[in-house]
Amino acid sequence: MPPTYVMRPSRLDDLGALMDLARQSGPGFTSLPVDEAILHERLEKSERAFHSRQKRIEYGKYLLMMEDTGTGEVVGCSAVKAGTGIDQPFFNYRVITLAQASHAAGDMRFDMDALILTNEYVGYTEVGTLFLQSGHRGGGAGRLAAQSRYLLMAAAPDRFSEHVLAELRGVVDETGKSPFWECLGRHFFRMDFTEADRLSATTDNQFILDLMPKYPIYVDLLPPEAREVIGRCHSDGVGAYKLLQWEGFQFDRTVDIFDGGPLVAAQKRHIRTIQESRVVTLRAGDVSGRTDALQGLVSSDALPNFRVSLADVVVEEDDVAIISPAIIEALQLDPGAKARIWLRSK
Repeated sequence: MPPTYVMRPSRLDDLGALMDLARQSGPGFTSLPVDEAILHERLEKSERAFHSRQKRIEYGKYLLMMEDTGTGEVVGCSAVKAGTGIDQPFFNYRVITLAQASHAAGDMRFDMDALILTNEYVGYTEVGTLFLQSGHRGGGAGRLAAQSRYLLMAAAPDRFSEHVLAELRGVVDETGKSPFWECLGRHFFRMDFTEADRLSATTDNQFILDLMPKYPIYVDLLPPEAREVIGRCHSDGVGAYKLLQWEGFQFDRTVDIFDGGPLVAAQKRHIRTIQESRVVTLRAGDVSGRTDALQGLVSSDALPNFRVSLADVVVEEDDVAIISPAIIEALQLDPGAKARIWLRSK
């Protein structure tokens, strides 16, 4: 039997598992630094967010852990930050096009791209920190980790912004070297990419405002190896990028200031999982082998004990959904309870 996974709120006793995921995530994965103190703080913030003990709703940072229900092992994670740029600046480069023209030079005209430093995503909700152990990828696990974040937004819409963004890791090699950083950032920060990445994860980012150039940087003046990776994501993030595009996220020519990775954004109400999900009443039953069963996701649709699992679902009249008793148990619900489902089309 394939493993049954459930996404659940992180707990303080997940620290060891979260450290293991951080070590496996590799260089450039800013949201999972290999730093026990930082990860412990994130677990504390997540617990406060799920139990609504943060000072303001938009400060909430929700961390979800993927658990193999058969073994109890944590094999992945994903997260939602309710509001970016509120407690610290969220700097990025926007790629703008400058039109150049001269009548004196024989009506010559051409366009040039330039990078300008911006902090324009203040208040956006951010989805990220999606990482699965290599042995647990495929079979719908990636979709579960990704889509559970949008089902969380659907469960408590007032806690999240109407605008949602995602930042994808840019091109970084196995040694932790970023061609974008080597050709641009290093000249202004005089430090390695890994050190800048660490400071970004552990400080209030004032160092970026202090050291980053304040004037436009012409892309054509950068070496080819830097130009080629602007707006490109890491090879390990291609699947996540495709899922974001499927949800309706679009690249709007904004990139990370360290590795040049793309930022994508969408309006919350247009996110596909949210649009296509609905609330049903659960009924326990055996749906294996039924031709009218659809694959999908089922969530408890409530905080603080928010849980999501993959399931085969048969929907009957009056919005009654039949799923296996094991899934209902994994969601810590009872037959007759309300839940939210998203079903994959045939």
